[in-house]
Amino acid sequence: MLEIDAIISMPFDENTYIVRKVDSSDCLVVDPGLEPHKILDFLKQNQLTPVAILNTHGHSDHIGGNADLKKTYPDAPLIIGRGDAEKLNDPQKNLSAGFGLALISPPADQVVDEGDVLDLAGIQLEVREAPGHSVGHVVFVIHDAQAILGGDVLFAGSIGRTDFFDGDFGDLRDAIHNKLFTLPGDFVVYPGHGPATTIAEEIEENPFVGKPAGYKG
Repeated sequence: MLEIDAIISMPFDENTYIVRKVDSSDCLVVDPGLEPHKILDFLKQNQLTPVAILNTHGHSDHIGGNADLKKTYPDAPLIIGRGDAEKLNDPQKNLSAGFGLALISPPADQVVDEGDVLDLAGIQLEVREAPGHSVGHVVFVIHDAQAILGGDVLFAGSIGRTDFFDGDFGDLRDAIHNKLFTLPGDFVVYPGHGPATTIAEEIEENPFVGKPAGYKG
């Protein structure tokens, strides 16, 4: 069994997830947000050691804690989809420049592509590319736990924004239909913002990509 804890970072209410097997001190940190002290405090208090840092995509609210995490845990590889790796050190592309931050992350230690399988902290994760919110966005599917670390693709009752420079609604809709809605309905989506949801709920109720929007399955 897995434990998945969410740590919410301001100012965008971004979810950082700490993922670990029950009774294990090894963990994964997914999308470290802009308040890394919260993440580091949680790890210290629970005596956890990150064995990897995963980024679903390269927007600043999801990579803002990369530097602090890598500084504290230099042996934990930083992993991101190949198509978004360039955003890590480009404040324009990671959208931080527009907020006056000029945020730069350490470079990726590993880039992943569609179909890659990661074995980390005793957890197996399948990589699925899901562009539309960001061209190199990926989701991490943990089949054994029926869980999806989904970033900003599919939210409870909503979807990720597609009005950024490399966003595209058609690509996002297709990714959700072909990469997420093909999974069993009881799979839980842990999104980058807001509460968790299930595939079944979003197929039935999501007004942007579910049956209310014409999805036939």
